[in-house]
Amino acid sequence: MAGTLAPHAPRLTVTPPAQLPLAAIRLPQGFTAEVYAHGMPGARMMAEGPNGTIFAGSRTIGRVYAITRNPDGTTRTRTLLQGLNQPNGIAVLDGNLYVIAINRVLRFDNIEQNLDNPGSGTDLTAAFALPTEEHHGWKFLTTGPDGRLYTNVGVPCNICDFNRDTHALLVSFRPDGSDRRIEARGVRNSVGMALHPVTRELWATNNGRDWAGNDIPNDTLHRVRRSGEDHGFPFCVGDWADPGAPSQRNCSEFVQPAALLGPHVAALGMRFYTGTMFPEAYRNQIFIARRGSWNRERLNGFDVVVAKLDAEGRVTAIEPFLEGLRDDANQRFLGRPVDVHVMRDGSLLVAEEQFGAIYRITYRQ
Repeated sequence: MAGTLAPHAPRLTVTPPAQLPLAAIRLPQGFTAEVYAHGMPGARMMAEGPNGTIFAGSRTIGRVYAITRNPDGTTRTRTLLQGLNQPNGIAVLDGNLYVIAINRVLRFDNIEQNLDNPGSGTDLTAAFALPTEEHHGWKFLTTGPDGRLYTNVGVPCNICDFNRDTHALLVSFRPDGSDRRIEARGVRNSVGMALHPVTRELWATNNGRDWAGNDIPNDTLHRVRRSGEDHGFPFCVGDWADPGAPSQRNCSEFVQPAALLGPHVAALGMRFYTGTMFPEAYRNQIFIARRGSWNRERLNGFDVVVAKLDAEGRVTAIEPFLEGLRDDANQRFLGRPVDVHVMRDGSLLVAEEQFGAIYRITYRQ
């Protein structure tokens, strides 16, 4: 596979609502999509405050957005922070907003009471001591029921020899940056994770390496049962031993993925569905945003899928949910879903990076 393709840059200017591809979205029967918020170039990962404010990080534009509801049910969007280096990772814990950029970790206390003047925040960079390489250096951030912050450290290359104690990790910390704990090794570049609402096991999406072929390797979904597990990168993706790895290992040495998500789909944000609006069949199942391929000759992804789990936590199927943003006939895309978020009313938000919008998915019989 020739390395002649290039990433698709998102628009960095505001897209008017009339130009959003809402009409193209297809959902299962009974589900409806609407524009929840717009005018947020490059909006990516989401977090919700105690009072319902939705925060959205970004990459290339360096902003963090805040979306609040107006009394009439519409939403107001504001740029909360700017000038940061890829502030993709955001989470809210105890009313405080945590932001992880490439080279900084910041905390903004009582953020919903300070949306018009958040200040410069408390700098926790030294306490977290995260690597600062830009290659796969953007972070995902979430909270656990244990009060810890969970994030990723991507590999600083496509595939290479690297320190497996510092990179290609899922890690967690206490909110002050202390008590670093490696949750999983050998996870190349996770930009989405969540803890199961019942078992509290950590699950994560992972992006496979580039330039091995159109159909190799798959992006993957990982289930972490014990802290410190090794999931195989750079040596293996499932049972596929990567010939480009710095050395060869037996793939049986490593924890196998919970599911294969498709080659080059760019599986990013994921959440367990914990609401009651959707049918019971969706309860505690995993919604996954697949941003879409950039280095595959035929497009793949550009959608939201559901990983269906059985009572033992095994993935039984990957089912389509939000479709219509990939135009296979013309090999073009109309949008790039990057994250999902379950609101308190049970509706599902889907952040779409290409045009800087958030869609809200509701269900009615």
